[in-house]
Amino acid sequence: MQIIQERPQDVAAIHALTQTAFKDARYSSQTEARIVDALRDAGALTLSLVAIEDGEIIGHVAFSPVRINGRPGGWYGLGPVSVWPDRQRGGVGSAIIRDGLDRLRAMGAEGCVLLGDPAYYGRFGFASDPGLRYGDVPAGYFQGLAFAGGLPTGEVTYHPGFDVP
Repeated sequence: MQIIQERPQDVAAIHALTQTAFKDARYSSQTEARIVDALRDAGALTLSLVAIEDGEIIGHVAFSPVRINGRPGGWYGLGPVSVWPDRQRGGVGSAIIRDGLDRLRAMGAEGCVLLGDPAYYGRFGFASDPGLRYGDVPAGYFQGLAFAGGLPTGEVTYHPGFDVP
């Protein structure tokens, strides 16, 4: 498996992959593919990584800048992350997430946040902190990972691309 930054010829495959990966997810808003497209169109995909095996895209992860207390900085949001259903639970998602986090660190990012399952994302070092908030998300599901120093405190806002209908 090879992990690379998305290329223009990957856009349609990423859209199809993301739609399919979230199609039956009970927690999904079914907007994930449109979110990735909106972030790309706005130039807000800091990292858009694809996992490729045998010439086919089998996974994708997006990272985009977030604001904390309305201020831009060195923090990024992870997501969505998508893997073809028949390839899930095989390490593809973990590999592209780890690669993306390593790339963010190498870029000098301060940290990363996400909304997701604490049992899954804890393995990457993500943890919840009541001082770091995202709307009315239940405690534990909004998590952060500081690369240097501690987690900041305040309200996190994502790029407007996340507000697609």
